[in-house]
Amino acid sequence: MVESAPLAKTISRVAAAGAVVALALALTGCADMGGDAWTTAFADPSAYELYDCKQLEPERRRLANALAENQGLMAKAETGVGGAVVAEMAYRNENIALRGQMHFAEEAWRKNRCRETAPATPAGPPPAPLPPPSRAGSAVY
Repeated sequence: MVESAPLAKTISRVAAAGAVVALALALTGCADMGGDAWTTAFADPSAYELYDCKQLEPERRRLANALAENQGLMAKAETGVGGAVVAEMAYRNENIALRGQMHFAEEAWRKNRCRETAPATPAGPPPAPLPPPSRAGSAVY
């Protein structure tokens, strides 16, 4: 009966390790869920309801730029040692929140039937280039 205590410890350690592995396997399925279920959970669905098209256009541009910058930071972080962990811990939540905001901004854009405005063009034709300076009037005799 003296040997049953070490056996019980070994069994409890194996059970604990099995539980950790099972939890890790269960969470790996959640980590790859990319759809709107996760992104919209971190954004306010009514944030853009009262925006008109003139307000939505620069906001969509800002969100796209912020998302691109955040993804660039994640890619840069992943190049270093332990970078994947750093990228996940430092930038993933911001990335998810930005994607959620982008989703609701795009939804408001479609609901309002907005269209992109054309980039501003100059008022007139560009000025003609100046002729090269003449040497005739600047000579000293």
